[in-house]
Amino acid sequence: MHMISFRLLVAIVILVLLATGLYNTLKPLPAGLSKSAPARALYDARLIADVTWRNASGERRQSHGIFDEVFRLIGQARKLIVVDMFLFNDSAQDASFEPLAEKLTTALIRRKQKLPDLMVVVITDPLNTVYGGLEQTHFKRLRDAGITLVETDLRPLRDPNPAWSAIWRWCCQWFGNNPGGGWLPNAFGEGKVTLRSYLALPNFKANHRKTLVVDEGDRLRGLITSANPHAGSSRHWNTAITFTGPAAHDLLSTEEAVMTLSGVPVPDWPVPEATVTGNQGGELQGQVLTESAIREAALDLVRLAGQDDHIDMAMFYLSHRATVKALKEAHRRGARLRILLDQNQDAFGHAKNGIPNRQVAFELKQAGIDVRWCNTAGEQCHNKLLLLRPVRGDSRLLVGSANLTRRNIDDYNLETSMLVTGAGTTPVMASATQLFDRLWQSGPGSTPVFSLPYEENADESRLQYWRYRFMEATGLSTF
Repeated sequence: MHMISFRLLVAIVILVLLATGLYNTLKPLPAGLSKSAPARALYDARLIADVTWRNASGERRQSHGIFDEVFRLIGQARKLIVVDMFLFNDSAQDASFEPLAEKLTTALIRRKQKLPDLMVVVITDPLNTVYGGLEQTHFKRLRDAGITLVETDLRPLRDPNPAWSAIWRWCCQWFGNNPGGGWLPNAFGEGKVTLRSYLALPNFKANHRKTLVVDEGDRLRGLITSANPHAGSSRHWNTAITFTGPAAHDLLSTEEAVMTLSGVPVPDWPVPEATVTGNQGGELQGQVLTESAIREAALDLVRLAGQDDHIDMAMFYLSHRATVKALKEAHRRGARLRILLDQNQDAFGHAKNGIPNRQVAFELKQAGIDVRWCNTAGEQCHNKLLLLRPVRGDSRLLVGSANLTRRNIDDYNLETSMLVTGAGTTPVMASATQLFDRLWQSGPGSTPVFSLPYEENADESRLQYWRYRFMEATGLSTF
């Protein structure tokens, strides 16, 4: 009798966990997420690229301008600054890295002190406080300066790793956390964190956005990037697009959704309404995209490619199965693909095993697609750039925060990217083409060497390939 009762109890617990996992993987998203804004005219749009390389003697060189632009825009704002950044801390291997979080914090506080009526909102991910288990000095300074600091509440989001999250939602989420009670070493930097911090970590979800909205004279300017204000990321390769026009208002509205799901009231923004609607008067059209709307835009872009059309991709993580399939189908249609991937060997001083990019590269190479590796040395090829250059018609460029993985584009993480459409001769499209050509260059005459042949980082192990497939399908991964 007791054995039957025990078995019944175990069965009930298993059913409850299965139901919890299933519901929280498929539940409706909070309002305002997974949005595709209308195509809008972009004005004064520019593409900015950060690249690190070595000269002939092995000395590191950097061409980094994204945060220079961020600091410039903050320094001229008079009414509004809204920043949403994933990694916002200065953890790094050593003091030689640029303290971007310190610089951003100081820039925001100085501008707020100079203009006390300036509305400043900073949105970020709870990873920076190790899910509430660590005091974050930058965040305290911002709050003390009268700046609204929003640590995104990730609990309303879907769970990409239900194998753990179903348990966590019943056993651990109710306990909260305590930044003064840490006794375990912090895997991400200095200080001690709590056990509760480590129990939250395997949920594997994030506010992964990297955006900025500021007033610029009588208009709004938006910036969407792959770059983080994080010392350990300060040498990474990244891209950003900055623009004005009604799309900047669309970008601001996507950040309202993050504030709402985090329980922070959305203020009346001290900015004028968008004065241009639709697609009037611009060389370029831009669509602000979040979450799975990025996936649909990426798949549409690849599926449009036909005979002799060019697809160029520079990506930190590529693992999304529908995207991989679409790339192979585009190749079979006669499109010309160039896939440039991070080697997935380095993560802030820690060695990685190359999953998932080495396995996806193997699959693409078998299909006959050209694959090369970013020639990095400690830093990451952190770009998320996808470019279609057709024989006829407009080019399409997708840039922003989202890697092409299940977690990034299947409505688990918060992400922001922009789809830009326009003639290949426009400055933004020409800049994207020139950037990719520069990074792709190879051969004895190439100096510096930005990319390496597939063979330099190949891993054709079937065991590792199916390990990647299992990790991608189940969510038991950090990509």
